[in-house]
Amino acid sequence: MKVFSAKVDDGREGQDGKPSVGPVYRNLLAKNGYPPPGPDMSTAWSLFRSTPETGCLDGEELLMGRWALISGKHTTKFMMKFCTLVLHYEHLVPNLDVGLGFMEQTAHSGLWRWRPAVPTVWFVCLSMIHWGKENPQEISPPQPFNICTIMYTSGTSGDPKGVVLTHETIALLVYGIDLFLDQFEDKMTVDDMYLSFLPLAHILDRMIEEYFFHKGASVGYYHGNLKELRDDIIELKPTFLAGVPRVYDMIHEGIKKALEELSPLRKQIFYALYKYKLFWMNRGHKHKYASPLADLLAFRKVKAKLGGRLRLLLSGGAPLSSEVEEFLRVTCCAFVVQGYGLTETCGACTIGFPDEMCMVGAVGSPAVYNELRLEEVSDMGYNPLGNPPCGEICVRGKTLFSEYYKNPELTRESFKDGWFHTGDIGQMLPNGVVKIIDRKKNLIKLSQGEYVALEYLENVYGVTPIVDDVWVYGNSFKSMLVAVVVLHEENAKKWAYLNGYTGSLSELSSLNNLQNYVLSELKSTAEKNKMRGFEFIKGVILEPHPFDMERDLVTATLKKKRNNLLKYYQAEIDALYLKLTAKIRS
Repeated sequence: MKVFSAKVDDGREGQDGKPSVGPVYRNLLAKNGYPPPGPDMSTAWSLFRSTPETGCLDGEELLMGRWALISGKHTTKFMMKFCTLVLHYEHLVPNLDVGLGFMEQTAHSGLWRWRPAVPTVWFVCLSMIHWGKENPQEISPPQPFNICTIMYTSGTSGDPKGVVLTHETIALLVYGIDLFLDQFEDKMTVDDMYLSFLPLAHILDRMIEEYFFHKGASVGYYHGNLKELRDDIIELKPTFLAGVPRVYDMIHEGIKKALEELSPLRKQIFYALYKYKLFWMNRGHKHKYASPLADLLAFRKVKAKLGGRLRLLLSGGAPLSSEVEEFLRVTCCAFVVQGYGLTETCGACTIGFPDEMCMVGAVGSPAVYNELRLEEVSDMGYNPLGNPPCGEICVRGKTLFSEYYKNPELTRESFKDGWFHTGDIGQMLPNGVVKIIDRKKNLIKLSQGEYVALEYLENVYGVTPIVDDVWVYGNSFKSMLVAVVVLHEENAKKWAYLNGYTGSLSELSSLNNLQNYVLSELKSTAEKNKMRGFEFIKGVILEPHPFDMERDLVTATLKKKRNNLLKYYQAEIDALYLKLTAKIRS
């Protein structure tokens, strides 16, 4: 059996009130110690200085240790300002010692009320690009231990947390990607193109852009509408895509929809070629050698719909379903890999291997500059020394954040025994590959005493065709779960047509028959995934509109604000529980 991680320390049984912990694993490139960094790779500043148009800030002195707050749209100009977009300014401006403020004239005009709190100066940025060239100043480069950036996490409950990342952390993350990708046949070149469409407040996008700038490759930015992302892909012809599972679900759905329009014979030929190529991929053949004939006859058309040059698709942010990952690996004629990480781990702390089918449904092995182990979660029955070994994923190493800004108590709580506790439940497979199986955070106990991981259920139920998005709710005073389901517009209207209904999505969402249909589809998904009875959704509220930032229901990185969702839907949830309780009693 091929093994993808190196065990560097044994696990141990829990004692004196401490939980059991599993063995410590590292990347194979670091089994004898972390590799020394490459030349000129000690700070993120050296990466940034290699990009064009960096002279714009050379004309304005900013003392070491002061902060520049930057606001703007997801554009080339914005990334050139080298900062992330954050929207919680009411929390950020007084929390940070801001020395400079940059913003576009049209972006976040409410920021202007904070100008008196910023002692230096605010600028409108569209005209600043020439300042440094016309009036250059001597630059004092940072040291590896200096803070490079503070990325504010989503703040799904309470104020956002400022994740402090040093120059060394970011530089080693980028260099680790270099070392990892250099193992494989297809190398990154200056001709590669990355399409950026995730928010720049998302650590995954930020680190990939850092890597592309370091390699001298290109980054293109989408025009702002995810529903029209396909147009951007066709226009830009990227070689590299990185996104959350929902994006790849949309690609998967689009391909499936196109297949439904084929004649029965052509559809049969497509799936026969699919099975043939999958057969050889499962036996170790690389995707481009598994069946060139199948690629020529069927799958090159799929690749053409994705711009024609795509070489790598990376999924992160949540688990990608095995079904979707396998389908994309076969049909896209490109590498498809999953990674796993958090803002606190500076992006990926595990990464999958290209063309290894044993990685389907898993998130790979530890990244180069960190190590991980599993820790017992007794309340949920997870034992890292059991068979299979399962537990909370804990990480330590050189690519972790140093602290939560001005929050030492939370920092200490997150780093127990020197390990960062992620809140995610993983399973260590025999080949040294990690699989995400559950979520410790957002864990609730129902009135009958059963624990439920809400985010895990949302990931599972989210693949239901009639569902565009879903928020699952339960509490300790209730014995059953309910959900707010954002309807998939196309599939909801298809259901309406087949069942003789007309009207807008808002009108359809009030139909009892559609509610019953959605419940039956959710039940089918639950049964397919072998969920336990108390994890079944018993009642739904149908929502015709996506959860959005305008109603403050999601963060800048599109994570659900669970407390805000509860406040927004509280009356409907209370009414739904009353209805369900009355139904049980009758």
